[in-house]
Amino acid sequence: MLQLPHYSCMNTLASPEAAYELCRQITATYAKTFYLGTLLMSEEKRRAIWAIYAWCRRTDELVDGPRARLTTPETLDQWEHQLESIFGGHPQEDPDVALADTLQRFSLSIQPFRDMIAGQRMDLCCSRYETFEELYLYCYRVAGTVGLMSMPIMGVEPSPRKAPWNRNVPAELPIEQAVALGIANQLTNILRDVGEDANRGRIYLPLQELALFNYTEEDLFNGVVDERWRELMRFQIGRARKFFTMAEKGVSQLSLDARWPVWSALMLYRQILDVIESNHYDVFRQRAYVGRSRKLLYLPVAWLRAQVL
Repeated sequence: MLQLPHYSCMNTLASPEAAYELCRQITATYAKTFYLGTLLMSEEKRRAIWAIYAWCRRTDELVDGPRARLTTPETLDQWEHQLESIFGGHPQEDPDVALADTLQRFSLSIQPFRDMIAGQRMDLCCSRYETFEELYLYCYRVAGTVGLMSMPIMGVEPSPRKAPWNRNVPAELPIEQAVALGIANQLTNILRDVGEDANRGRIYLPLQELALFNYTEEDLFNGVVDERWRELMRFQIGRARKFFTMAEKGVSQLSLDARWPVWSALMLYRQILDVIESNHYDVFRQRAYVGRSRKLLYLPVAWLRAQVL
């Protein structure tokens, strides 16, 4: 099981600098592809993104970490109270110090953070999703919310097509596209981790869609890879790619210094779908990942897209 770095919850908390460094370590350890993208941002923005990621990681650990069996609805209630304390300027743990400092630098809403906690509540009570509509809500809560948390930090570029008297009006954030990227990433996670989730008794693929391809829960738990499974996976991968395409439309609206890292993260994460295909859809015995050399090859392509798209 994953282990987060040790951090203090004593009365004497870390300085903001030390707290940001802790958040950087958490991000670098558990989100290598994402971390690579953050290094392309300005210092202030990447530190803020690290603070958000660290909070999201710790939230996810409540239901998927080594002590998840001890997590109850009351645990999540307490976590939400701790979130409110952070937004109130009273961090309780070292990583919270970085997030509290970020809140002084950027205007973030507490609602996406609350929605993510609601997604963890779903994991406490649900191990199956009957329809894609149900799964979409889950994906929004645990991943689409990350886009909403990040957008105020990324910022948007004023449109050159605006009339001069409207140039000072704040540009609208590409909210739908940001959520779409989170959905695409989470769907990719689900497809990559089918085998691991099955070992924990969880099935995130909509049951209606398993039935559509005449593939059963028993088949999934036995790791059956046949034409039924391959057709089901092609269908799921096609949907994930549609969300990635939707997300692409919002990248060009971002501030110039945010486009390259977002393009990089989007392209690299989408590559996981290609790897699943090259592994002949066997996600039970082969984990789909993008190697470091392949990641480096995509950075100049992402830079070019950031300049011209």
